[in-house]
Amino acid sequence: MFDLGGIRIEAISVAGLETCIELPDMGLAFDMGRCTPTAVRRPTVLFTHAHIDHLGGIITHCATRGLFHMPPPRYIVPRENEAHIRDLFATWRKLDGSDLACTIEGASPGDRLDLGKGLEARPFRSIHRVPCQGYGIWQKKNRLRADLVGQPPEVIVEARARGETVSEPVHSPIVAFTGDSRIEVVEREEVIRTAKLLVMEVSFLNEKVSVAACRDKGHIHLDEVIERAAL
Repeated sequence: MFDLGGIRIEAISVAGLETCIELPDMGLAFDMGRCTPTAVRRPTVLFTHAHIDHLGGIITHCATRGLFHMPPPRYIVPRENEAHIRDLFATWRKLDGSDLACTIEGASPGDRLDLGKGLEARPFRSIHRVPCQGYGIWQKKNRLRADLVGQPPEVIVEARARGETVSEPVHSPIVAFTGDSRIEVVEREEVIRTAKLLVMEVSFLNEKVSVAACRDKGHIHLDEVIERAAL
């Protein structure tokens, strides 16, 4: 368990084998290549794409939550994969003879998804070999109305007495997760550069795999991150 910028995170990511990024205090996870014991407790999972090391744990997660009488999970999936994932669950229900109760929601870049607790997920397009989307998690807070900032307390009290709303909602990005992507996603998506916490798949770290070969696989090499450190 890490505490990064005041955000607790439980994470495992081994390229090609399994990725699961958990945010316990938000009740959610990104991807589930394998359903870990802690991941079972996350009721909402946001999936980036359908490669097995990112999606392979979905059935186990659903079945285990059912076994422990937990509420049915909510799965947010790329809209391109929604129909096939529904087919996957239909097949497993026949094989397993169980309900595998869950909610499956297709989402696309530009959508805004209410996660509760004042949180909202906003998908963005990642650049991979198959359809893939990352997610920004935005937090909604109320702050004093701009025209009232710096005013004496009695002015605010009078405005409230007139029935005016003295606060206004503000959304700020607190987490961004790229999923598998090429490095250009950093340059293209502002939320990646401005979120309080960025979780980014960096699959290759040294010269054993060249930057060119890494890019051909739709991944990010550490050398590409170093080149863009200013971002």
